[in-house]
Amino acid sequence: MKPKTFKAAIYRGIGKVDVADLPYPECGDDDVIVKNLYAGCCGADVNAYSKGGDPHMIWKDHEFGHEMVSEVVEVGKNVKNVNVGDIMFPNQGNALRDRNRMATVGAFSEYIRIIKYEPNFSAIPIDKDIPLKWAVLFEPFVIGTRGALNLKPGPGKTAIVFGAGVIGLTAAIMLKWYGCDKVMSVDLSDYRLENAKKFGLLTCNSSKEDLKAKAIAEFGSMMCFGGEACAANLFVDAIGIQPIIDQFQAIGGRGATLGVVGVHHHPATIEMMRLTYNTWNITGCGISSIFDLAPDILNMMKSGKYDLEALISHEYPIDKINEALVMGGKANEAQKVIISFM
Repeated sequence: MKPKTFKAAIYRGIGKVDVADLPYPECGDDDVIVKNLYAGCCGADVNAYSKGGDPHMIWKDHEFGHEMVSEVVEVGKNVKNVNVGDIMFPNQGNALRDRNRMATVGAFSEYIRIIKYEPNFSAIPIDKDIPLKWAVLFEPFVIGTRGALNLKPGPGKTAIVFGAGVIGLTAAIMLKWYGCDKVMSVDLSDYRLENAKKFGLLTCNSSKEDLKAKAIAEFGSMMCFGGEACAANLFVDAIGIQPIIDQFQAIGGRGATLGVVGVHHHPATIEMMRLTYNTWNITGCGISSIFDLAPDILNMMKSGKYDLEALISHEYPIDKINEALVMGGKANEAQKVIISFM
């Protein structure tokens, strides 16, 4: 029997999210209704809660959240190749057919109406043999995989990832998945770096250790314009602040490639002479579509090579979403915080 109402988290502004009862959505002939099972608290959600939502397209008085794993509970009569019980990821913007709703899809709501469901557009099917707590990480892995794949990783290459948050670790895991010989995770949080070790990553706490010395010890050295540098090939900025650019300039060698995945909200500077003579390549977070990336991500998950649940540190019911968003901002205590509707 369909419920009359469902619980939905409504973003009200800095420091306030209400959980409201909304009318259960009507399923049109071309629609699909899904029940969210788990939802991830993205860094954007956490920043919206602490600093304001507009820069992250998290609009006041809207349902919000965009990382979820969902189960189909209703299928419109005109929809083909979708069955009740299927597991899927409602695709941001496309699920509601509104690109302004990229971050307000409704992951923190019990139900979502996917409007005019269209295969290879509205949602990504998730294999049922993938654990649900791994599948809820699908969207962060899209970002991390874009950043990794854009660097053309593979055997014979080595990488350093600045940032051991979930995006940094998903990028690092995928760099290993694509065959990189060694990958180092750099962060200031011992808690997150200990988690990184669970995935076979080298680690460096750059507030306590000499990053350049450790990078040279692990990856070898080369002489380049500016002096001695480490011989790692690939670098990822998964944080988005000037000190990360400075760290890259201090250790990056000739021909190094830096992929900038973290969003820089303030202008960053780089020494152009060093870039010129060292032939550094600086690129963005990648443009591969979510549908092109999905097979690699789902194959990695199905392989069972990595225990991805280790990325999830805290789980809350929807009624405690305010507590969840506060916890999500504590780098020394939390990795990935999720909401459970189970």
